[in-house]
Amino acid sequence: LYTTHYMEEAQRLCDRVGIIDEGKIKAEGTHRELVAVLGEHDRVELSGAGELEAAAQALVGLDSVQEATAGEGVIDLIVERAGEHLPAILAAASHSGAQITGVDVVEPDLEAVFLKLTGKALRD
Repeated sequence: LYTTHYMEEAQRLCDRVGIIDEGKIKAEGTHRELVAVLGEHDRVELSGAGELEAAAQALVGLDSVQEATAGEGVIDLIVERAGEHLPAILAAASHSGAQITGVDVVEPDLEAVFLKLTGKALRD
């Protein structure tokens, strides 16, 4: 049993996490289970050039991609389990004429889960 207010520390050290607010257990499980219960998805930013708009349209057709928008030099994605689907995402983007030069994947963290469950930022 390990207690902490530091969600990053809990995420790094613990296999299972319980989120407690005002003495009540709000949720319990692995990092992925807690994120999945809330419907959170990974955010992926593809940096690149070429046919980014066409690539975004192709990517939104993939089952794992919930949302895809092209901007100036980037495609922003909302993806289920990005780590598992990244090869297919890169292949589809490349096939659509985009030249991808960078990938940034941001997974939801436990602090976001705590905030969503309790409606409050962490307190000291």
